[in-house]
Amino acid sequence: MANTKEKLLEIKDLRRHFKVDRKNELKAVNGITFDIFKGETFGLVGESGCGKSTAGRTIMGLYQASGGEVVFKGASVHAKRSKKEQRDIHRRMQMIFQDPYASLNPRMTVKDIIAEGIDIHGLAKTKKEREDRVIELLETVGLNADHRNRYPHEFSGGQRQRIGIARALAVDPDFIVADEPISALDVSIQ
Repeated sequence: MANTKEKLLEIKDLRRHFKVDRKNELKAVNGITFDIFKGETFGLVGESGCGKSTAGRTIMGLYQASGGEVVFKGASVHAKRSKKEQRDIHRRMQMIFQDPYASLNPRMTVKDIIAEGIDIHGLAKTKKEREDRVIELLETVGLNADHRNRYPHEFSGGQRQRIGIARALAVDPDFIVADEPISALDVSIQ
């Protein structure tokens, strides 16, 4: 029987090095290779400081790879492309960041944080549709509709992390990099 699984992501000899000074560099990610298939959950495990977050950010294209290749649905993530094509990849690939304090804009309401991707990609035709989607996402992550008009500083770390999860889910992505997404959540929510 042939393998019918769709390959979603291919990581080939991925490297991300940082210059420390003129002569030295830190090899944060140094030659990882793996594939992720549609519907699969893939865990990258290692001790603190070993490069897991850097690998995730490089896979997402937030860091430029020092070498190797990241291929998402047959297209290189790091290739030059039009703004429209880049925006489409950003819709289909989302990231839940490890630090909920740093990943949310303190000047935006929760509603606008969650709906930012919806707005950028034109996924709601009306204000009501946008509002309904935000409420649905808040409820999905264990928050309530009243939270939508508040600001990030009004929430605990676990609640902020749930807002970050709702934001990532808002655009219905094909792939999510979750960088320790439950570390800030209390045990009952994890």
